[in-house]
Amino acid sequence: MAEHEDGPWHIRAVWLPDDEVRDIYVSGDRLSFTPIPGATTIAHEGYALPGLVDAHCHIGIRRGSIPIESLDEAREFARTDRDAGVLAIRDAGSPFPYPQLEDEPDLPRLVRAGRHLAPYRRYLRGVAIECTAEELPARAAEQAKLGNGWIKLVGDWIDREAGDLGPTYDAHVLSDAIDAAHRAGAKVAVHTFSEDAVAAVVAAGVDSVEHGTGLSVDMIDQMARQGTALVPTMINIATFDGIASQAEPKFPVYAQHMRDLKEGFPDVVRHAAEAGVPIFVGTDAGGGIDHGLAAEEMLLLQQQAGMAAGDILAAASWGAREWLGFGAGLGDVVVYDADPRVDLRAVREPKRIVLRGAVIR
Repeated sequence: MAEHEDGPWHIRAVWLPDDEVRDIYVSGDRLSFTPIPGATTIAHEGYALPGLVDAHCHIGIRRGSIPIESLDEAREFARTDRDAGVLAIRDAGSPFPYPQLEDEPDLPRLVRAGRHLAPYRRYLRGVAIECTAEELPARAAEQAKLGNGWIKLVGDWIDREAGDLGPTYDAHVLSDAIDAAHRAGAKVAVHTFSEDAVAAVVAAGVDSVEHGTGLSVDMIDQMARQGTALVPTMINIATFDGIASQAEPKFPVYAQHMRDLKEGFPDVVRHAAEAGVPIFVGTDAGGGIDHGLAAEEMLLLQQQAGMAAGDILAAASWGAREWLGFGAGLGDVVVYDADPRVDLRAVREPKRIVLRGAVIR
């Protein structure tokens, strides 16, 4: 297609979520349903949606939770996600800054949360900005300016002295940091596994709970009332047994806690969906999770949490794009041969990918 690589393009497919056969036109970075003379047809059947979203992804961290050292590494990870149909990413914390990648034409659209914020020696080495409780609100306001709409707090981690999960900061400190970021114009995502930490950040008005294994029924109902989002990262939670096995000799209480959280998590996500909590698809790619697994995350939400295929597609595509501020009409389309609402496994095999108006596949 080199002779037509700039479009305009024509796709005839069932457009989701409309559930209607539409003639879709992409010219430049704009999508419309108004005919464009001379547009090249690149798909004449199938099921199309405006691209998947990985709402919890780290293109700045390589396997082993080691910070990347170049923009090219971030590009490689982002292209792996793109080739799986992910056309927008919320980077949920990176130790390597890359604002230059926000507008690169062959990379997914990028929302950045700046660097993780965590206490000294309470998180992955070299990944977070480490700060005291007194410093945290100022650091949160600082990261609000360095990202492009979000910041990322680490709400809990293993407390080696206690031998179990524990909050990283007192509840009022987390609340002050969330308020500081909001005043600076950013939304706040918080990593939480434990019961105490997630209760503190939900009460403080956090914008999104990442993982959220410690959520209770009361907290879920409060999230639904507030509109607080949940990004469950089911692929990440599946690693808890391995984490527990490694920790067992030194930290048996922590190990059992992690196993218990994993076992109960499908019910947590199921209840959250039933309660109306906004749920979005995120893989936690980077570190211990490979890139390009958005489809597998979607399937886990169906298989383990019992979410309906249509709700998962919204959580992975048009709903997530709206949540992150990517309005309708952008030139992003993914086309599948089979109907993913009937068999969600169809999202594993995109037939056509158009990103920012350019045909990727």
